[in-house]
Amino acid sequence: MSNFSLLITNWYRQNGRNLPWRQTTDPYLIWLSEIILQQTRVDQGMAYYEKFVRHYPTVKDLANAQEIDVLNDWQGLGYYSRARNLHFSAKFIQNELDGKFPQTFKEILGLKGVGKYTAAAIASFAFGEVQAVVDGNVYRVLSRVFDIDTPMDSTAGVKEFQKLADELISSEQPGEHNQAIMELGALICTPKPVCEDCPLTEMCLARAKQTITNRPVKSKKTKVRNRFFHFKVFSDQGKTLIEKRTEKGIWQNMFQFPLEEFDTNDNSAISSLRDNQSRESAEIIHVLSHQRIHTVFHHYPFLPEERKEHWIEIEHEKIQDYPLPRLVDRYLEENTID
Repeated sequence: MSNFSLLITNWYRQNGRNLPWRQTTDPYLIWLSEIILQQTRVDQGMAYYEKFVRHYPTVKDLANAQEIDVLNDWQGLGYYSRARNLHFSAKFIQNELDGKFPQTFKEILGLKGVGKYTAAAIASFAFGEVQAVVDGNVYRVLSRVFDIDTPMDSTAGVKEFQKLADELISSEQPGEHNQAIMELGALICTPKPVCEDCPLTEMCLARAKQTITNRPVKSKKTKVRNRFFHFKVFSDQGKTLIEKRTEKGIWQNMFQFPLEEFDTNDNSAISSLRDNQSRESAEIIHVLSHQRIHTVFHHYPFLPEERKEHWIEIEHEKIQDYPLPRLVDRYLEENTID
């Protein structure tokens, strides 16, 4: 185990990707990158990181921004609670901490939307604090190198992996160690690993025991909820109607076409949405981590006289001025509102 950190950091110095957030010790920029990269691939997150740095170069700029603008800039990334938590925490830092980013693991952990992994990453990268990160990539590396069959999503597994990561981290270069182990999991020790390029081949127990494809072990299966969304797209003389999602849950504070949700897609249940002037799209299935959303867009060539109080009338061309869920935005990319 004594060679573990040396082997991965030597490999990282030669093979690590040149990413902009790795060229700074500014905790704000590192925090920004970590929040963006949660549930997001690096190649997708890069453009968003660059956009946020341009629009909000300091925590003060982000704190002073309007939420609608932050959500608009986040549009397409999904998991919008990340953007709301980011904005909330920026305001907390600016208003309650005099604009000074917290500088210890414990203090960073107090920010809304920040868990142990993110706090450890920021604390080690920005301040050199010896805090070991454990994310999906780290679970994969450690479970294979040490052939651990404890489920990573169990209470015992979380404790075991964190304890092992704490034992392995370099006290001299904790940030570089953390970057190295995550990079190794991202580039080499992937779900389909490139073992011949791995610096830990000689000490990998799972490779020796031929259990690589069985590591890491998961015990829980995610239960997926089916939901049935029917959007009403009203259109007349360049105008349409939208509404804001104010309830908690997915897409909070974002905008969409007026929506009716049903328990089923049975024709009898949705017959009230159809008339001789309407047309409807084919079903679109939008998959989230715990939800599968079955969606149909119903088009009406008129604006209704009777409207709900929260419906907003806008010009077609102004719809992109509002933060939209990726599902709606993707539909608009492929369809025009007549």
